[in-house]
Amino acid sequence: MSSFKALVVDKVDGNPEMSIQTLTTDQLTAGDVLIKVHYSSVNYKDAMIAVNGQFAEKFPMVPGIDLAGEVVESVNEDFQPGDQVLATSYYIGTRNFGGFSEYAKIPSEWLVPLPQGLTLRESMILGTAGFTAALSIDKLEQNGLRPDDGKVLVAGASGGVGSISVNMLSDIGYHVEASTGHMEEVQYLKSIGAKRVIHRDEVTDEEDKPIRKRQWIAAIDPIGGKTTQYILSSLDYGGYVATCGLVGGVEVKTTVLPFISRNIQWIGVDSVKFPMEGRKKIWDRLATDLKPSKLSRDIATEITLNELPDTLKEILKGQIRGRFIVNFIKDSDEETE
Repeated sequence: MSSFKALVVDKVDGNPEMSIQTLTTDQLTAGDVLIKVHYSSVNYKDAMIAVNGQFAEKFPMVPGIDLAGEVVESVNEDFQPGDQVLATSYYIGTRNFGGFSEYAKIPSEWLVPLPQGLTLRESMILGTAGFTAALSIDKLEQNGLRPDDGKVLVAGASGGVGSISVNMLSDIGYHVEASTGHMEEVQYLKSIGAKRVIHRDEVTDEEDKPIRKRQWIAAIDPIGGKTTQYILSSLDYGGYVATCGLVGGVEVKTTVLPFISRNIQWIGVDSVKFPMEGRKKIWDRLATDLKPSKLSRDIATEITLNELPDTLKEILKGQIRGRFIVNFIKDSDEETE
C-alpha cells in the first residue's frame, strides 16, 4: 500500500477546515500496530473536533475516536497480522490520528481484540456511544438497579448513546421512558423499546427546583446541564442517575436535599480513559447480554468517507438520529448484517 485516503482537519486562518486527502503511512502518528480500517463510528465529539476545532491537541488532525479493522503490521506479539481489533477513545482522533482514515497506527495498549459475537461492522455501530451506554448500565446495575425496581429514563434518546441505551435496557427487561427534542422520532423510539416518549422540555429544569414529584428509579443522562438538574430533583427514593455527557452544558444547580432526603446516587461515567481490564469486560457484555436487538436494522446508517463532512456538520445541528458509521470496504465481502 503506497497511499490511502483520510479526512484531515487543519486550521486555515485560525478556523478548522475539513478535506479528504491522500496520505502515506509515514505521515501517521506514533503507534506500534498498523491497522487497515474497515469501519469507523461517527460521534458528537468527532463533530466538535472536525467542525469546531475543539478537543484536538494539534493540527493537522485525522479525527475519528473509534475504529475497527484488521492488523496489517505489529511490533507487539499480542497482535498479529490478520487479527481483528477495535479501538475507542483514549487519545484517538485528538492527539493520535484517528479512525476517519483507510489506515491507522494505534498503540497496542489501546486495542481490544474483537469479541466473539460481534462483527467489525457491529462493533462500530456500537463504538464509543455503545460502550458508554453499556458502561452506564453496568454501573447502575453494580449499584443495585434491577428491572423490577421501576421506570428508567433515557435522556437525549434519539442520539447515539440514547438510542442504544433505550434498546439495551428494553432488551434486558427494563421499563424505559425516553426524552427527546425530536418528537417526529416517537415511533422510532417506541420501535426500539421505549414505553413512553416525552419532549425534552419536560425534563429541563428552568426553575432551579431541587425537589419534584418522584418519577423514575434511574436515568441515563448524556445531556448534562438543566436536564441533569431535573433528573436529580425527580428520582424516586434510592434512585440513580448515570451522567455520561455534556451537550446540554456543564453547570448543574442542585442542593443536598435529593441526596439526603431521597438517598439518591449520582454516578459519573467516563469512557475515554476507562481501564483496559474493565473495558474488555464491557465489550464482552456488548457481544452477549447487552448486544442491542435492533443493532443493524434500525439504529445504524452507513456512509462513505466522502459523505462524512456533511454528516459531521449535521450532528452538531441535531439533524441525525441513531448511529452513523463510515464504511471503508464497500467492495469487500465483510458481513453487512
